[in-house]
Amino acid sequence: MQVEKQREKEFKAKEAVALGSQGSCSTEVEETQDKTTILQTYFQQNREEGMDNFLAFVCDNQPEIHENYGINR
Repeated sequence: MQVEKQREKEFKAKEAVALGSQGSCSTEVEETQDKTTILQTYFQQNREEGMDNFLAFVCDNQPEIHENYGINR
């Protein structure tokens, strides 16, 4: 009887440690999900402006001859 009670106490202690760590993990998961949601919202809000800036940069090219082109000729 005494051995069983001791084993049960040890089991409960180990269980509390394991469940406690799971609780902190779930908190971290929730925080990460919140941050992800915020980042997705920012992305949706700024996507059009970002794409416009990117396309303006890519499409605004001025053809010119490189300064070293005529040196070796």
